[in-house]
Amino acid sequence: MIFIEMSRYLTCYTVNTPLENLVAEFESIVKSCDFEIVYQSSECIVAREIPGKVPFSKLVTIELTIDNTNIYQDQVHVDLIAKSDELTLHLDNHCRRSFDKLAKTIANSGNWHLQEDFTS
Repeated sequence: MIFIEMSRYLTCYTVNTPLENLVAEFESIVKSCDFEIVYQSSECIVAREIPGKVPFSKLVTIELTIDNTNIYQDQVHVDLIAKSDELTLHLDNHCRRSFDKLAKTIANSGNWHLQEDFTS
């Protein structure tokens, strides 16, 4: 049996914003990183990289999972996953670069506070 490792990076954040503002803020962040929202529910937002700049297998998908059960004084806990079908043959791959760009944009937003980083 052969297991192929695809690119996947995960971090956890606490966002200091009311839940109803989270979607608009996240949409603004991903748009500035060349992503578009393709799915949205009360528990999850999915964005994908806009096609055209990289091969299809390297296109990155972002999943933001929202913890609706643990909201306290406008602090929302979220998990952010970046993934693609790209093989992780190198530490510096397209998915990692896209994830780092997104993480830097999030850090500059001021409302998002890193809780755990599983990307090492």
